Amino acid sequence: MLVEGGLRFDGGRLCLDLVGTVGGRPGGEPVERLDSPERLRDWLLGSGAVPPGTPLAAVDATWLARFRAVRDLLHRVVHTEVDGRRAADPDLERVNALAATAPPALKADRGADGTLLRSLAGAPDCGALLGQVARDAVELLTDPAARGQLRRCEGETCSLVYLDTSRGRRRRWCSSEVCGNRERVARHRRRTVGTR
Repeated sequence: MLVEGGLRFDGGRLCLDLVGTVGGRPGGEPVERLDSPERLRDWLLGSGAVPPGTPLAAVDATWLARFRAVRDLLHRVVHTEVDGRRAADPDLERVNALAATAPPALKADRGADGTLLRSLAGAPDCGALLGQVARDAVELLTDPAARGQLRRCEGETCSLVYLDTSRGRRRRWCSSEVCGNRERVARHRRRTVGTR
């Protein structure tokens, strides 16, 4: 799914959606999608890291720098593991340390129509949210079934890693609507040019 500003939520996991906030092919120029505190607020809400309506006034440049640092760490770990290599021990130790942080406390509140809604028990805490993302990465990378579903997008200009939960595990792109459509258009153009 592509939202305004280029944020993507196609990974299938919270940690993969954070990793996806930097794009581009390996060796190419990176595309930064977390370029402001406002964009980080959009990501926190869009990814489901915080419940809808959570006040995020505390999100500032410090939060942005911390999230980008953890994103870069997870990017190295996830991409290294997807490539069949071993992530560096210091990187894994850092992920484990982050994952040990207490998660954000949740509570149930009644909505105007009487339904129960999820909310945070207190003000959002940057460290707790980063810990939530790191725990998701630990769970993903240590679950053999989920790890076996990790794929790198085959899109020409995309390096997103996603969970392939499709029937037959033959999904080729992070998003059929974005990268799949680009590939189909490029294939059509190549055929059209070849017939001229």
